Amino acid sequence: MRHLWSFLAGLVVAPVTWVLVTLGQDGSGRTVNRWVEIGTYSTPNLIEPAVYLGVAGILLGLLGTLRFSPLGPLVAGLLLAAPYVGLFVAPFTVRDRIPGGLKLLGDPLPLRQPLDNGTLFLIGLLLLMAVFSGGRWRRRPAPERAGAELTPAGPPAEPEPALTGWSAPGSPAKDPDTAPLTLAYPESPTEPLPRRTGGESPWSAPPRAGTRPDSPDDLR
Repeated sequence: MRHLWSFLAGLVVAPVTWVLVTLGQDGSGRTVNRWVEIGTYSTPNLIEPAVYLGVAGILLGLLGTLRFSPLGPLVAGLLLAAPYVGLFVAPFTVRDRIPGGLKLLGDPLPLRQPLDNGTLFLIGLLLLMAVFSGGRWRRRPAPERAGAELTPAGPPAEPEPALTGWSAPGSPAKDPDTAPLTLAYPESPTEPLPRRTGGESPWSAPPRAGTRPDSPDDLR
């Protein structure tokens, strides 16, 4: 179905482009020649022919670049290039078959002008070259599946041991069970202090092993 629509688009774009190019070239040429004759210019006079040429360029660009089917540019290119090729065989016969003295919206429509100056041949070859571009009509790649599994690029990296403290390069490693140095007051001891018995001071020296009393009478 897309080939049929492309074929119909080529049949329509070819004559429309011929008419638009004729209006643009004739209007632009007459405007510039008039400027040269009177020695002054008015740029708004070029707006109308520029619009004609711009629309023709957009139509040709859409037909030659969109990825629909190569049939449309092929048909349009042959229709535009064939009259100029016919000038090599029978130039007067070809020109006589093209109507002259036509007008469109009050403006003259000299359809033989783009044929005589070779514009139609140039446009036709551009469209034909678009047909022979193989990459232009290549089918687009299918999108990747959303749930596709990703294969690992390499073995997983081993986790590095966490650093418990800062150490200078080359210094021996510290034992993780050793308490770090600190300037704070020492914590309260967990073991109970020795109780004071009798008149003995808790800060006195502990009794020797050889002088330990064996009975209460030795304390007198």
